[in-house]
This record gives sequence, structure tokens and C-alpha cells, in this order.
Amino acid sequence: MSLTRIFKSAEFMQPIEGYGEPIRSVITQSAEAVVVAWHLNPGQRIAAHVHPHGQDTWTVLSGTGDYQLEQNGRSQTISQGCVVVAPTGCVHGVFNDGSEPLIFISVVCPAEAGYELA
Repeated sequence: MSLTRIFKSAEFMQPIEGYGEPIRSVITQSAEAVVVAWHLNPGQRIAAHVHPHGQDTWTVLSGTGDYQLEQNGRSQTISQGCVVVAPTGCVHGVFNDGSEPLIFISVVCPAEAGYELA
């Protein structure tokens, strides 16, 4: 059985000029996890949400953002090199308040973790 096990994240980061929404590119998916590359231009947002049946872990490759930690809006700055964990059911989202694209890899485990806006 031959499965691709090594991916180059840059191949999934294809920003579209003038595109108004964050770009979500699935890198790979199995029953255990879905791995997604995200590209947010300055001023773009991923709305606050939860995964009721799983965890979402982000690794920030470049840029900065205002990461929402709680339903009440409490947030913290994330930047290149940060690994951010949202355990099952924890509210999270991000706003790119910087001047450069915010690029990160998200790993949601299991793949069927669900998604609900907060």
C-alpha cells in the first residue's frame, strides 16, 4: 500500500488576488485527522467556533493574528512559531490584524470532530 506521507505546505498555499475569504486547502484527510493549510490576508477572519467531538491544533508558519480563546471574546496574539491547541469543545477563531498574510496548518482530530459557530 502506497500512501503519501510527506507534503510540502507551500504547494497548498495558493493565494488568489482579491479573494475575500480565507483560503482553506485540505492537505490530507483520513478517519483519524484532517490536515488543512490556511491563508488569511490582513483583515480576514475565521469566525469563533468549536469542534464538539475533537481537538484543533494550529502551527503558525508566518504572520500574526488575534486568536480568540473564549466565547466572551478574550484573545491573545499568535505569531510565527506558535502552536495553538483548542481542546474538544473550546471556542477558537482568529482575526488577521497584521500587515502580512497569516499562514498556518490546522490538524483536527478526529476528522469527524464537527464544527459549530460559537
